[in-house]
Amino acid sequence: MNISHELFEAARRRIPGGVNSPVRAFRGVGGEPFFVKSANGCRLVTADNRELIDYVGTWGPAILGHAPSVVTNAVRETAQHGLSFGTPNPLEVEMAETICRLVPSVEKVRMVNSGTEATMSCVRLARGFTGRDKIIKFEGCYHGHVDSLLVKAGSGALTHGTPDSAGVPKALARLTITVPFNNVGAVRAAFAANPGEIAAVILEPVPANAGLYLPEPGFLEALRALCSESDSLLIFDEVMTGFRLARGGAQEIFGIRPDLTALGKVIGGGLPVGAFGGRAEIMDQLSPDGPVYQAGTLSGNPIAMAAGLAQLRELERCQGWSQLEEIGSSFEARARHAIRALPITFQRIGSMFCLYFFEGPVRRLSDAMKSDRERFSKYFHHCLDAGVYFAPSPFEAGFLSIAHASDDIDETARVMSDALKAVF
Repeated sequence: MNISHELFEAARRRIPGGVNSPVRAFRGVGGEPFFVKSANGCRLVTADNRELIDYVGTWGPAILGHAPSVVTNAVRETAQHGLSFGTPNPLEVEMAETICRLVPSVEKVRMVNSGTEATMSCVRLARGFTGRDKIIKFEGCYHGHVDSLLVKAGSGALTHGTPDSAGVPKALARLTITVPFNNVGAVRAAFAANPGEIAAVILEPVPANAGLYLPEPGFLEALRALCSESDSLLIFDEVMTGFRLARGGAQEIFGIRPDLTALGKVIGGGLPVGAFGGRAEIMDQLSPDGPVYQAGTLSGNPIAMAAGLAQLRELERCQGWSQLEEIGSSFEARARHAIRALPITFQRIGSMFCLYFFEGPVRRLSDAMKSDRERFSKYFHHCLDAGVYFAPSPFEAGFLSIAHASDDIDETARVMSDALKAVF
């Protein structure tokens, strides 16, 4: 009996597409998704008792690996005192102080329940603060399923071939200007064509929803300068990169200070969470102090706060970001050995990586779209059959964790090498 198949058949009868998030459906690679019954360290155990080395990591939050004791113990202890209060609790204050300490650009922060909610709130706040309506975003950058940001989006929208979602009003979409990543000239032209109308520029400083590509030298600096010159806000969507690439996120690595930052993933320790923060004068425009309304019953949930705080404390205690760079470097060396002489582009920063099945370079969405989807699908299934789980899409980043030991990476490199021999 194939338990995952049975579960998927049952799910399709009651859940659209059989999944609660589109990329889980395996439409980008074919076949059916597997169901997971447990996870520990860097390994998943499926409903059919197959063990897999995991490089998805809950799409980023599992930076210490799955079910680390420091996090599960914190959740267990906190849960004994109640699951949700609907009133302020001490842990959300500690989380706010921690975020502001680790991310210097954030002077005040508000907790929400997802990365989508965080980016949506950033855009509303930017519009309220500036009194302007238009937003500049970049092709391939995915900022959650927010109406005004589902234009030329990445992640699951790319995987399913619909980067513009049905249900988004055209009038709202017209307020979003999309330009290619790493193209300062296009951004400058957008500002020139819309003088005094741009509320904000929003981007993933390291786009990780169309694979993974990096900002070219000077690109982020130019965005910062253009926003400052135009009295527009610069919004960094660090839902993926925040507390993963470095203690202070991508903005620490590149030395750029955005006006607003969206966070999520790592700060929840595996529970639903998000946050957004920035300059105090901007954040003070939020209700109840200001006119920009934002609210959430479960925002600052004590269980999520306990999990996230435990994870952040452990990362600081064990010098986690240095460990992750070592693990990432080791993984890159083995991966490059496996792909040597093949038309594949490997990209990595810290504990995030991606393989594009064509010879690069990859600097923006139009480059990423050249990746050979059919060949990637064959590679994906070969690896999965051999016990290694990469993201089921050629347009998603992979994630390493502190739990990935040398033996796990060695085994993965062997599987990758065999898979590549089979598809080339």
